[in-house]
Amino acid sequence: MKIINSKKIGRLEVERLLTKKSFDEVELSPKIRAANKKIFGEDLGAIEVVRRIVNDVRSRGDDALIDWTKKIDGVDLTENFTVDADEVQIDSQVLASLKVAAENIRRYHAEQLPKSWITYRGENSLLGQSIIPLERVGVYVPGGTAAYPSSVLMNVIPAKVAGVKEIIMCTPKANPAVLTAAKIAGVNKIFQIGGAQAIAAMAFGTKKIPRVNKIVGPGNIFVTLAKKEVYGHCDIDMLAGPSEILIIADEFANPVYAAADMLSQAEHDPLACSIVITTSADLADKIAAQVDEQLKNLPRREIAESSIERNGLIVVAENLDEAVDFANFSAPEHLELLTRAPFELLPKIRNAGAIFLGAYSPEPLGDYLAGPNHVLPTGGTAKFYSVLNVETFLKRTSLISYTRQDLLNAADDVIRLAKAEGLQAHAAAIRQRTLTTVSGAM
Repeated sequence: MKIINSKKIGRLEVERLLTKKSFDEVELSPKIRAANKKIFGEDLGAIEVVRRIVNDVRSRGDDALIDWTKKIDGVDLTENFTVDADEVQIDSQVLASLKVAAENIRRYHAEQLPKSWITYRGENSLLGQSIIPLERVGVYVPGGTAAYPSSVLMNVIPAKVAGVKEIIMCTPKANPAVLTAAKIAGVNKIFQIGGAQAIAAMAFGTKKIPRVNKIVGPGNIFVTLAKKEVYGHCDIDMLAGPSEILIIADEFANPVYAAADMLSQAEHDPLACSIVITTSADLADKIAAQVDEQLKNLPRREIAESSIERNGLIVVAENLDEAVDFANFSAPEHLELLTRAPFELLPKIRNAGAIFLGAYSPEPLGDYLAGPNHVLPTGGTAKFYSVLNVETFLKRTSLISYTRQDLLNAADDVIRLAKAEGLQAHAAAIRQRTLTTVSGAM
C-alpha cells in the first residue's frame, strides 16, 4: 500500500496522484485483446470493437444480435431472446432482503418527485412547466465476475416511481437473483443479451427488441463506450468508469473500518480505486497493515489485491481542510467521512457522488439497503454529474399562454430583439397579432 505525505511531496504531486484516468483511457488487458483478435481476426481497440458491433446491429438488427451474442458470450438466441423471471426461485432470506431494499429505495425516491406548475402573470396569461415521464427505458445489468441484483433495484425503481410505462432489461447471464430483483422492481421484459450489442439493440430497436428513450445501468468498458456511441439516438444516464471510494479520516477513525471499506470497492475490479486521506501518519500505517491482514481472507483476493496495488493510496494531509480540498479535487464516487465530527465537514464538500457520514454509515449500506441510489458518477465526473434519481427518467416541457393584451404589452420588446438578431419573420409573427383582429382569429 502506497503512503504519501502531502507536506513532503507537495500539493501538485498529490493532485497528480489523485487524478484518475477517464473511462475511455482504460487499456485492455492482454487477455481481452487476445479474445478480441480471435473474434474479429485482428487486434482491435475497445472503441473499434464497439463501433463495429453497434453499426452491425443498427444495420442487421436481430441477425447481428444472434451472431455477436454467440461469438462473444456463447449463447444461442435463435430459439428465444427473452428470459422468464416467474420461473426463478432463490433463497427465501435473500428474497426477503431484496424486498426490504426495494421498499427503502421506493420510499427514498418518492421524495424526489418534482411537480408540474403554472403561475399567472399579467392579464390572465400564464407560464408553467409540465413534468412528463419517459415512455420506455432500457436497463443494462452486467453479468461478468459477479451478479448485481442491487443494480436492478437501483435503476428500475426510480423509473417506476417517475411513471415510466415500459422498462426492458438486458443482461448477458440469467442470474436467479438478478431475475428476481427484476420481478420485484417491475421490469416488463428481460432479454438475455449483453455487451455493446445489447446497448445498440435498445438504442436503435430491432424486430424483437423495442427502441428505448433512455439507457441506464453500469457495464464494462465496451458497454460504456457503446452508450457513448449511441448517445443522441437516445439518452443515457452517464458514462461510468471503475468503482471508487475516498475516505477522509482523522486520528479518531478506526483503522479496521477504514481498511474494510477500502477493500469493499477494491473487490469490484482490478481497476477500482480506493483512497484514504488522513491527518494522522500513525493511522495511515495502521490502515495499510489492516488492508494486508484483511486481504488474506477475501474470496476475491486476487481482484482486490490487484486493485490495491494499482490504485490503492493513503495520503497524509496537514489538516482536515487540506483533506477536504483533496477530496473535492478528486470528486469521488463514494466519499466517507470517518471523523469525530463529520457533519462539520459536510458544508465544505462540493464534489462527491454520495457522502457517508460517520463510522456506522459504510459505503455498502448505500450500495444495498439505505435507499439513496448507488448509480453514481465516477472518474471525477461528480464535478458535473449527479447521482441517478427520479428526474433521470423525466422530461420538462415549458407552457406559455398569453392573452392578446399581454402580447400587445410585450410586442415592442420581442420585435426589437428579433430585429437585433436579423430574424424578420420572427418579428412579423408578433407584428401580425398587433394589427386589427383578423376575422376568425382567436
